[in-house]
Amino acid sequence: MTEILLGVWETFTWQRLMVGAGLFVLSFFLSILIVAIVIVKIPANYFSSHYQRDFLPDSSWITRWGATIVKNVIGVILVLAGIVMLIGPGQGILTILIGLIMIDIPGKRPLEARLIKRPAVLSAVNALRSRYDKPPLILD
Repeated sequence: MTEILLGVWETFTWQRLMVGAGLFVLSFFLSILIVAIVIVKIPANYFSSHYQRDFLPDSSWITRWGATIVKNVIGVILVLAGIVMLIGPGQGILTILIGLIMIDIPGKRPLEARLIKRPAVLSAVNALRSRYDKPPLILD
C-alpha cells in the first residue's frame, strides 16, 4: 500500500502542479471573458417570451449548420466548465447559463429563466450590462 502511495506521490511534480494551476487560471479568466461578452451582447428581451429566435437568417444553410454545430459544442463546454466551477471557485451559475443560451436543446427556456431570475444572478448581469451602456434584461 505504501508503495502505491509513494508511486502516486512521485508523479506529482512542481512542474505538473504549476501547469495544472496555470490551466485552471487560464480557463477561469477565459470563461469570465466569454460570459461577459455574451451577457453584454444578448438582446435585452432575450429572456422574454416575445423574443424571436432566428440564428443567422441571411446566411446559407451550410454556414448556419456549421455555426450551429460550433455554437453547440462551445455551449456544452461552458455548461461542463460551469458545473466544475460550482465545486471550485468561479461563477458557475453564470457560466452554465451562458452555455445553455448557446445550446439548441428543447426545454432550455424554463431552465434559463429559473437561473436568470435568481436575484444575485440578475443583479450581477444587469450591473455588467449597465457598465457597457446596455439596458437591463426584460423578464416575463
